[in-house]
Amino acid sequence: MFKLIEQWATDRNLHTADPNKQMLKLMEETGELASAMARSNDALTKDAVGDIVVVLTVLCTQLNISVEECIQIAYDEIKDRKGKMINGVFIKEADL
Repeated sequence: MFKLIEQWATDRNLHTADPNKQMLKLMEETGELASAMARSNDALTKDAVGDIVVVLTVLCTQLNISVEECIQIAYDEIKDRKGKMINGVFIKEADL
């Protein structure tokens, strides 16, 4: 899917657009996710999560970085992380 999104962005010249504007778009989509979740609207929640993934993929394209590499870096950082749930939030061991 990432390659399809990257091609979609390139076909529309989004790959050369200002990444700062894409960051603003990400905040807009994040607000839509918060709104959907506040209303317990599963369909809008799924749409917003998908939109966020698309926007992040386009942002990576604009920054000439690999979204897959970014995900790998994040996963490598958390894969062995220990911690505990407190009030429904995972707190990493270092912050306990």
